[in-house]
Amino acid sequence: MLIDRPATTTGHPLLDLFPDGSHLDEDGHLVVGGCSLAEVAERFGTPALVVDEAALRGRARAYRRALDEHWPNSQAVFASKSFPCTEVVRTLVEEGLGVDVAGGGELVTALAAGADPEHIVMHGNAKTDDELAMAVAAGVGTVVIDNLHDLERLEKLVTEGRQAVLLRVIPEVDADTHAAMLTGHRGSKFGLTVHQATQAAARIRRSSRLRLDGLHVHVGSQLMDTDPFRNAVEAIAALPGLGSHPVYDLGGGLGTRYTYADRPPTIEEYVRTLTDAARELLPGYARLIVEPGRSLVAPTAVTLYRVVTVKPGERPLVAVDGGMADNLEPMLYGQRFEATLVNRVGGGESCDLVGRHCESGDTLIRDVPLRAPGAGDIVAVPATGAYCYSLANNYNGARRLPVVFCRDGRARDVVRRETYADLLRRDTGTIHPRALPFLQARP
Repeated sequence: MLIDRPATTTGHPLLDLFPDGSHLDEDGHLVVGGCSLAEVAERFGTPALVVDEAALRGRARAYRRALDEHWPNSQAVFASKSFPCTEVVRTLVEEGLGVDVAGGGELVTALAAGADPEHIVMHGNAKTDDELAMAVAAGVGTVVIDNLHDLERLEKLVTEGRQAVLLRVIPEVDADTHAAMLTGHRGSKFGLTVHQATQAAARIRRSSRLRLDGLHVHVGSQLMDTDPFRNAVEAIAALPGLGSHPVYDLGGGLGTRYTYADRPPTIEEYVRTLTDAARELLPGYARLIVEPGRSLVAPTAVTLYRVVTVKPGERPLVAVDGGMADNLEPMLYGQRFEATLVNRVGGGESCDLVGRHCESGDTLIRDVPLRAPGAGDIVAVPATGAYCYSLANNYNGARRLPVVFCRDGRARDVVRRETYADLLRRDTGTIHPRALPFLQARP
């Protein structure tokens, strides 16, 4: 079956899913960040995760503009779990964002990227003693209390001054998203019930080592409606026994556009929803924090694959040299993506884009139109900037893919592709000589 899509102001609806500024060159080839994606694939190999640096900076500035306009006493902190790459974090720190970390590794990445510890927020529903000790030693500005054991551990670790903390409260707000992305519903593994939060607040107020700055709330991820965000503000504003606070962290969760049908709220609409609710329900002097992740980075990146083989059929199976080792979202969340060949953009025959891994579930996109795909062609999948890098793995011995920044026609790798030697680096046993020829650095 041949499929075509109506044109848009950018020439093809697929281009609207790629980073801002993406276009077709005079030969009809796809260009991102001023770089031909075919040339990027040739230079850096495939699979490769390509980030449009200007688009990334643009998303950060859009958040800052909206917050500055609607609630000047505010800050955006990047939910680094969505793309914990040092250069991505560095770029967003340069744009004035703080960093939200959820573990020791993300903390080290933020510090390596030059983040000011005072503007780091540490999360985690099961923070270990070591991770809390790292936070205290690094001077992390805010630790989010997710359970009563966090309090016990922190009080033992803080020896100088008082550590600022926020209480994460379960708002009991449901949202329309995948069950694995819900975080604020009754029974969530994240946060404290109202009763537990009241107990924790009383304990913190008696502490000489901890300082209660305020409350934190989060309802879920990939939300395509602003109502749950307002509902969350209403929920924490009405909590009995917790009083008013100088800081309210309203979390993140704004959805992003993966497919033609997706219509998420804009950054402006999202921020206005939060600030309108805050103006009505929270103290005017309060500092607001938001934690954008997916909506900040997903639209700024593209994954490139090379077609290895095409099996004909009612819907041809187009197999590429990546899959669930570099994009687990279709398998974990059933997330739909779109795709195109970089030199034949849009339209074509309905195909299933499948990965190279030994799982029948390793299907990246079902029923996606591709124009006469053949072995050696380069496929581009847009909107892969969130959680693809985070969840990358070595299934079937796959080497994790590089991250390539493109800007003004210049491409540079900020994370190299893993080598076969990297796969064995943590082994403590003897390496048999038969493997040695393959352990030299390879593209």
